[in-house]
Amino acid sequence: MKILFATSEAVPFCKTGGLADVAGSLPQALAKAGNDVEVILPLYQRVADNWKDKMSFVCSIEVPLGWRRVYCGLFRLEQEGVTWYFVDNEYYFKRDSLYGHYDDGERFGFFSRATVALLNALEFMPEVIHCNDWQTALIPIYLKDECVRWSEIRGIKTVFTVHNIEYQGRYGKETLEDLFGLAPGWFTDGTIAMDGDVNLLKGALMTCDAITAVSPTYAQELRYAYFAHGMESVIRINGGKVYGVLNGLDMAAYDPAADKRIEANYSLKPKKGIETMEKGKAVNKQHLQETMNLDVNPDVPVIGIISRLVSHKGLDLVCQVFDEILGLNCQFVVLGSGDWNYEQFFEAKLGQYQGRMALYRGYNEALAMKIYAGADLLLMPSKSEPCGLAQMIAMRYGTVPIVRETGGLKDTVHPYEAWCGAGNGFTFADYSSHDMLYVIRQAVDLFYNNAPAFRKLQEAGMSEDFSWPRRAEEYNNIYQKICS
Repeated sequence: MKILFATSEAVPFCKTGGLADVAGSLPQALAKAGNDVEVILPLYQRVADNWKDKMSFVCSIEVPLGWRRVYCGLFRLEQEGVTWYFVDNEYYFKRDSLYGHYDDGERFGFFSRATVALLNALEFMPEVIHCNDWQTALIPIYLKDECVRWSEIRGIKTVFTVHNIEYQGRYGKETLEDLFGLAPGWFTDGTIAMDGDVNLLKGALMTCDAITAVSPTYAQELRYAYFAHGMESVIRINGGKVYGVLNGLDMAAYDPAADKRIEANYSLKPKKGIETMEKGKAVNKQHLQETMNLDVNPDVPVIGIISRLVSHKGLDLVCQVFDEILGLNCQFVVLGSGDWNYEQFFEAKLGQYQGRMALYRGYNEALAMKIYAGADLLLMPSKSEPCGLAQMIAMRYGTVPIVRETGGLKDTVHPYEAWCGAGNGFTFADYSSHDMLYVIRQAVDLFYNNAPAFRKLQEAGMSEDFSWPRRAEEYNNIYQKICS
């Protein structure tokens, strides 16, 4: 099958979040499954600085956007069985950051319009265009708008993946014609209208052929107002074309047996130069404690948080019972940045719990991997979590997750059952600090009083298969269904 994957970011070229990991791995898995796969994304400044000398120029065209006709260049790069295309316009994309600009609507309106306008310049005419989040939400709309004049594209089907429904691309009604170049009918018939505004995400959900969410549980949650940020009625109307496909994990990039970012490599199947899980985790734990100025003690459990410090990540629960958590005789490591009140809370606790509490404000990939490899437990008490990668990475490195049962956390972390030893982590359902504290207490108690059972949980996590080929098969089934 011929697939064009449209995204606003992708590893290894540019990344701000989990979308980049998906866009960097799924196309390769689809290609290995026998599909012809191309990916298209903007040629940002950081991409040009690091990759442009490896690219070849394809063509340049003028793209109509409202009352404007805008220059658009196209560059091409082959990598690992996938053809990568980069849309060039320095006015829109030669900037320090990918998002957060006053004209993001215009920037990604241009990218979406250019993607459709450039279809003839690609190696093949795709059977499916797979779009991701609001930055590509106009592609299904432009495709339908153009197909009345361009017969060759009438058979193209579209899949739209919701990575986080909170971000919708919402703009004033006046942008419809002047900014996006769409006829008033798209608004008056309700396709792209939401609460009196233009809502790009709604337009994509209404016009695409299949909607996917990044976990089965998240696909169900989106039917309810608590999770859907006002879009629950749109999801329900289109319920027959909604699928939940769990994100995968790059098992080679996150491999404790080969990862050069950690102090000692280890595996469930040790060999020369690779330690057993117990020995490897012990070395990495000591290194983490030394690096973060914690008391070096192998017999005290280390709990880690690697997260944006914002409310929907459940940080208010942690703040409410933080002293009780530290009262369990454990150590606590936080890596992240975000809201001032959370940063200040953890900063204040440093003085109170010297040697037992550590904080790194910001994000540091190398330190994050030290935490994944060196901590005993990873805490993720999120209000909502469409998929989540941190819990998968933690399990891959033998760190036992403690999560709230929402989104992808519920789909990947299965609660410990003391009577039979089943499970791969600890979970709680209600958004309650005391329910969270209860399962943290369970986890710490298991660490102290039943080492074989705790080790079995670690081994269960390390044995999980989160690889992309399994997810690619699910996407292939969706592509086949909508094209049949």
